[in-house]
Amino acid sequence: MGGSPYASALGRFKALTPTLLPRDAFGPLGQARDLVEVAGLLERTTYGPELAAAGATYEGPARLEVAINRLFVHRNHLLLQSASFAGKPLLQAYLRRWDVQNIGLILSAKAEARPLAEAEVFLVSSREIPAGLLSGGISLDEYRALLALPSLEAVTSGLVKFGFGGVLLPLLEGYRASHDIFPLIQALDKEYYARLLEQAKFFQGDEWVIREFLRSEIDVRNVLLLLKGKDAELPVDEVLARFLDGGTLTRDRVSDLYNVRGVAELVGQLEPRYPALTEGLAPYAAQRSLVAFETALTRERAVTELRRLKSFPLSICILFTFLLLSELERADLRKVVYGKLYGVSSEELGRSLILPRL
Repeated sequence: MGGSPYASALGRFKALTPTLLPRDAFGPLGQARDLVEVAGLLERTTYGPELAAAGATYEGPARLEVAINRLFVHRNHLLLQSASFAGKPLLQAYLRRWDVQNIGLILSAKAEARPLAEAEVFLVSSREIPAGLLSGGISLDEYRALLALPSLEAVTSGLVKFGFGGVLLPLLEGYRASHDIFPLIQALDKEYYARLLEQAKFFQGDEWVIREFLRSEIDVRNVLLLLKGKDAELPVDEVLARFLDGGTLTRDRVSDLYNVRGVAELVGQLEPRYPALTEGLAPYAAQRSLVAFETALTRERAVTELRRLKSFPLSICILFTFLLLSELERADLRKVVYGKLYGVSSEELGRSLILPRL
């Protein structure tokens, strides 16, 4: 009997885990006076080399954004190298999300006529690794070329060779009439999850664990959609038009759940499945902010999925464990950076972070 193809991946996971920031690192980051102090704290960590490299071109929040994204991409690249032959297509399909995110960023930048340099800072990319880490994926230079194109229509045409034309081109006429970018972004998301779930069907191994991992992410997005829709008093048909299929929360349940008078009653409907949602009721009543709901859902999902993924260490689950931890670290660090930039209090910032409360 041969050994597991993920024995070496487990070894790499154990070697990479110490490069993640410890939970107690986020307290000082959240309490930092400003971005200079945040950068100083991160320079003593695994982010130090990337901050030094980014400092040659960027400063302030842009330097931090670029460094955080570059280290994130390098970690993903190492994990992709660790995947078995059978598991690599699934991991590649998952990592395609960063191409989708970057394309959405570029389309939004074109729609809003934002400067090229301003948009480039936010690309999840590295200097030498394609952002989506796919064979034939979109490199940083290719993203720069897309950003340099004169219009959204030109960008859409330029994306044909990367396999996104079929999703976006049919929507251009509607965009010209409405100048609403949302249908294009939504189409990218729907196509991404449909392809990812299809790929998960063919993976041989502990595929049910990964399918549950993916479905729970879709569920979180859909629950937030319902809450945002109810807060904005949108009709159920409009909410359903934005619904992502593939999760455990199905379309036929939405009408019943949504048939309530407000956000608080909707939370009551959802609480049996998502008990952490009740944490957001007090902040919502005080500020009419949905942020606490998103934080609670994200943390609840992370606890559940990390527990399940870690139960299957000699499988591709170990790679998704590190992926999830890396994504949470990136998200928390970006909250710190932009919280400091926009004057969010240390207390409020601390409540929004996920990793310190896992």
